[in-house]
Amino acid sequence: MIERDLSFKLLLALFLGGFMAVVLASCTVGPDFLKPTPKMPEKWAEAPTSETTVKSLDLSQWWTIFKDPELDSLIERGVQANLDLRIAEARIREARAQRVVVASAAYPEIDATGVYSRARTSENANTTKVTAMPGGANLFLAGFDASWEIDVFGGVRRAVEAANADIAVTVENRRDVLVTLLAEVARNYLEVRGSQARLGVAEKNIFTQQQALEIAKARYEAGLSSELDVAQAQAQLATTEAEIPALETSLRQAIHQLGVLLGESPESLLTELLPMGPIPTGPPAIPAGLPSDLLRRRPDIRQAEQELAGATARIGVVTADLFPKFFLTGLVGQSSVSGSDFIQASSRYWSVGPTINWPVFTAGRLRAQVAVQNAREEQAAIRYERTVLTALKDVEDALIAYSKEQVTRDSLIQAVKANRLASDIANELYTRGLVDFLNVLVTQRAEYTSEDALTQSAQRVSSNLVALFKALGGGWEVD
Repeated sequence: MIERDLSFKLLLALFLGGFMAVVLASCTVGPDFLKPTPKMPEKWAEAPTSETTVKSLDLSQWWTIFKDPELDSLIERGVQANLDLRIAEARIREARAQRVVVASAAYPEIDATGVYSRARTSENANTTKVTAMPGGANLFLAGFDASWEIDVFGGVRRAVEAANADIAVTVENRRDVLVTLLAEVARNYLEVRGSQARLGVAEKNIFTQQQALEIAKARYEAGLSSELDVAQAQAQLATTEAEIPALETSLRQAIHQLGVLLGESPESLLTELLPMGPIPTGPPAIPAGLPSDLLRRRPDIRQAEQELAGATARIGVVTADLFPKFFLTGLVGQSSVSGSDFIQASSRYWSVGPTINWPVFTAGRLRAQVAVQNAREEQAAIRYERTVLTALKDVEDALIAYSKEQVTRDSLIQAVKANRLASDIANELYTRGLVDFLNVLVTQRAEYTSEDALTQSAQRVSSNLVALFKALGGGWEVD
């Protein structure tokens, strides 16, 4: 009766071992993770008005605030095909698979064995002479063996906690990559439009300077001025023309970078983006919300928090190694030297029993491992604090940059108006012979310089707005 119920007894023993593991589940060594609560400022110091510190803008699709269909299209394609994003997705799958590997340690491991062998024992070498079989012997063997480490002190449970944190880290890392991707696509697109606008300013001034050169030549040929005026006009025209290649280089390099960000070849977007378009602009102020919003919105902060959670759980993993390990092992099967009686009850064998393993002397290795993990947890806590401070700095920097660059842009608008008027007056007076050509050169150069500076400032205003959206952690919700 006992032999017929061996399989049942083995399963019963494993069940009892599992029950004991549940009873002892509360014996989980190591510290529990406590969500950090960093001290956050009550409002943004660089916010232009108090209203922006209270309200919060929906940042899930912040790029649509520019109302540029081309930018919207580039963003959508980048989210679908960016290679860095695909690498981050593969890391998530890796972490999820690794979690299965770690969690499997909490379950019994069962192996099946099947053996057939034939052997001949030497009659002369066998001292007993009793079992020697001149014709050889068969061996038939088949069975199952099981081993289960009962997680009494929670080492496996802590390892699963750490693996869960690792999954969360990879998820937040992908979101952080997405936030960076969105900002990079927008920034490079603004560089494309900014370079095109600067090219337009340069080409307009080249046309104006060519006209001035023709006037200088006509007055020189009429004997109304010296050749010096012609030489100065030619020098200024050549100086402006020399700036065109650098602007064209910046334009094409930005398009090349956009192609790579979209997972395409660098030249793939040239036909689409070379036609000139305006620099996208946003509103004068953005409701930045409260500084505490960053803790839930910035993926890099949440990633640092999960890294801290994983480091805390791993303290429990190595601490559990200081305590005894309990195993429940068992095996059951059939074994015979003859195939005819292999399946009979008399050929059955079994074994079941607990095992304990407790390291007595390791020369301090185990306690040193605990100290190592404690130090890593401390580093993770410091990295979290640093990440929060960096996030606060990013937002404050972006707020002040966006606000002050708008002041610069408004001043340059007035400068351009004044320089255009001065240039028109100087040209008219020179044509009438009332001033020398130096006045024309000075006012034309000032007009071009202020127009180019205004174009760059307009691009920086929009780029600073993109930097603000990135600093606020917006855009990953598009997932």
